[in-house]
Amino acid sequence: QVHLAESGGGSVQAGGSLRLSCVASGYTSTIGWFRQAPGKEREGVAAIRTAGGDPYYANSVKGRFTVARDVAKNTAYLQMNRLNPGDTAVYYCAAGSPQTLLNPNEYSSWGRGTQVTVSS
Repeated sequence: QVHLAESGGGSVQAGGSLRLSCVASGYTSTIGWFRQAPGKEREGVAAIRTAGGDPYYANSVKGRFTVARDVAKNTAYLQMNRLNPGDTAVYYCAAGSPQTLLNPNEYSSWGRGTQVTVSS
C-alpha cells in the first residue's frame, strides 16, 4: 500500500490561492483530491491519472482549481484559486485505480489530510 502525505494547507482570505502537494511513497495509478467539511460527507474535488487523459473536476471547483502531477517525483498538486469560504475543509489526497474518479470508496490509500480555511 502506498503512503501519501499532503502539505500546503493554511488560512487565506476569500479570493486568495493555495497550492496543495501530495507526495506518494511509490507509483500510483490515479491520484484523487477530496475534501471534508465539518458535518459533511467527503467530497471528490479533482482527479488525475498517470496514464494521461484530461483531469476531472467537480463542478463546484471547475475553472478555479487545477490538478497536476509530476510522475518522476511521485507528487501531485492541487492549485486552488479564487477560494471562497465554501472551500473550507480538510483536504485529502488518495491513490487507487478507480472507475469513477471522484468516488472515494474506489481509492485504497489515503493521506492524513491538510486543513484549508478560507475567511470572508
